[in-house]
Amino acid sequence: MSKARTIVVGNEKGGAGKSTIAVHLATAMLHEGARVTVIDLDIRQQSTGHFFANRQAWSAAQEVVLPHPIVVAANTEEDLHAALARDADFIVVDTPGADTALSRAAHRRADLVVTPMNDSFVDFDVLGIVDPVTLVVTRPSLYAETVWEARKHRAAERGGSIDWVVLRNRLASVEPRNRKRVDERLAALSRRVGFRAIAGLRDRVIYRELFPFGLTVTDLSRAVRPVQVSLAHLAARQELLLLMQDLGLIAAPEAVGVQDR
Repeated sequence: MSKARTIVVGNEKGGAGKSTIAVHLATAMLHEGARVTVIDLDIRQQSTGHFFANRQAWSAAQEVVLPHPIVVAANTEEDLHAALARDADFIVVDTPGADTALSRAAHRRADLVVTPMNDSFVDFDVLGIVDPVTLVVTRPSLYAETVWEARKHRAAERGGSIDWVVLRNRLASVEPRNRKRVDERLAALSRRVGFRAIAGLRDRVIYRELFPFGLTVTDLSRAVRPVQVSLAHLAARQELLLLMQDLGLIAAPEAVGVQDR
């Protein structure tokens, strides 16, 4: 059995930002000096696999040295178990936006489940079902039950528990009335099924600008500047470091500017 900490980025809805979160977590940990294995279970889309292939190509073309993870595309449970057994400090698993046997198997092996969601009841529906009249949470969703079953399996088979974190992804700068409603339902559901909700990544242009190069804000330096660097990019970098701290993956971040690297 690998002693790596396994992080599963899961949500049975497409467009919630799973691949974005997965690549940012992986690259941030690489820059912390960790050995990282990335498993892409989204065989059809392969966004995470494409990201790291682009990273290899861009860094080679620019003759820039960047840290790279081991990237594995798992098609079967045998592939998944072999990848999970690799010698690494962290294993990041990007799951598809659907309920699959491979996704369930990955959740059962998780130490940390990270579920990105946008601030809307469309995304909340993945976690819980609300009454259409009162908006009271009536029951957990099928995905919440999947995580619950994974927790029971983990406790029975290996002991310990799975930390489940819901990321409030792509937060808008203005706090609308709808966000308050979602906040209240998330708080009620978290007490019921046992996850903690934290702020994720805002909807920033820089995240989309760097993605085709296979880069994230943690890569930016004097030698790595495929786009113009601004104060907004520094804020994005600090936002990611704070997220890593909230997830318990790194120590308290320091305010370090790109010019200092």
